[in-house]
Amino acid sequence: MTTLLARNATMLVTMNDRREEMPGGGLFARDGWIEQVGPSETLPDFADQVLDLSGQVVVPGLVNTHHHFYQTLTRAIAQNAPLFEWLTTLYPIWARMTPDDIRVSTKTALIELALSGCTTSSDHLYLFPNGSRLEDEIEPARDVGMRFHAAHGSMSLGRSDGGLPPDSVVETADAILAESERLILSHHDPSPGALTRIVLAPCSPFSVTPEVMRESAALARRHGVRLHTHLAETMDEEAFCIREFGSPPLQYAEDLDWAGPDVWYAHAVHPGRGGVEWMSRTGSGVAHCPSSNMRLGSGIAPVSDYLAAGVATGLGVDGSASNDGGHLLGEARQAMLLARVAASPGLIHTEEQPQMSPRTALEMATRGGAAVLGREDIGSLEPGKVADFATFDLDRIEFAGAHHDPVGALLLCAPVPAHHTYVHGSPVVFDGRPVTIELGALLEEHHRASRRLIAG
Repeated sequence: MTTLLARNATMLVTMNDRREEMPGGGLFARDGWIEQVGPSETLPDFADQVLDLSGQVVVPGLVNTHHHFYQTLTRAIAQNAPLFEWLTTLYPIWARMTPDDIRVSTKTALIELALSGCTTSSDHLYLFPNGSRLEDEIEPARDVGMRFHAAHGSMSLGRSDGGLPPDSVVETADAILAESERLILSHHDPSPGALTRIVLAPCSPFSVTPEVMRESAALARRHGVRLHTHLAETMDEEAFCIREFGSPPLQYAEDLDWAGPDVWYAHAVHPGRGGVEWMSRTGSGVAHCPSSNMRLGSGIAPVSDYLAAGVATGLGVDGSASNDGGHLLGEARQAMLLARVAASPGLIHTEEQPQMSPRTALEMATRGGAAVLGREDIGSLEPGKVADFATFDLDRIEFAGAHHDPVGALLLCAPVPAHHTYVHGSPVVFDGRPVTIELGALLEEHHRASRRLIAG
């Protein structure tokens, strides 16, 4: 058994049910599980590893609920395009990817997230060109040491059938469902503290047939795994769903059994009249992706309304070709600021909401993300939870003048990299540097792959 003692934090944010914040706090963990949290003087004075967190603020590991790792290879393309035009520009580039491209982009995306304090990430991989498989993400994620929810995406509605993606990247319904079941049986770990879980994630209403959506939901529920898809991202999508299926996106989802506490949607920018209440009633969750929504001009999601209605709401950095970054702490700040804009009278279709607080944004990035992914073992620092945490150095210039409230400073001041990021009691980032991957060699390989893809 191995033990970890992290102590003397300037402030430790528990995010427990009482939302306790502990000056001089710390935690004691055994084999990656937290046994004690409290003032440092109350903790054991010995451990296999002792971590002095003086001058640092400690938070639960941040949780990323929506991403496309492979898009780190194609940043800053289609710079002024809305979603549909952006997709049609990038699909031919992505169709050239190889399994090695998926692997190097996965490592790059996860290290970027870890450097921002993220310890758990979902990723939505929905195209598998040139022999790629979901294992091309699962295996690198294990090498990095991150907690990973691998969302097996799929596309079956090609351009020739009225869909958006080129026919070269779509699959048959039988192939999609067979591969989905294989992945669940091979890799899904339902146990507490699991590092790898499988999610079934047909891409979107405009790229997947109703048959695949309905059968994926049934398959997921037979095996007890969660469901994820893009939904209600743009007004174009609403027009597409009404034209092709006769229903707006949320009604279409309900018609296909895609609603419930085991389902979460990426974006949900345009839920429509009564949509927030529908989300709350069905228990369906949201991955809020503010930077991507702003970059593509998709709109402002009614996040404050979701929170007020009790909808499980987490954050997603989304694709690194539509953000174009993977800084989850920065995404929490962006969510807070955008929610304040949305609360201004006349700028959103629901009644005025009070300004979102820094602590609410941090809660979305921790407890909120854990709820969206259906995890009861992450999202807070308390006994019985895994030792996933991130620390941030308060002596950085970005925090000058803000030491009176280090928690508020994390969200209000400019986003900074994590000093330490620990997953299950082991460091992935230490003293601001990745410890499981040699960053220079990784970036060199990533640059080569990116140049080749973009050049064609």
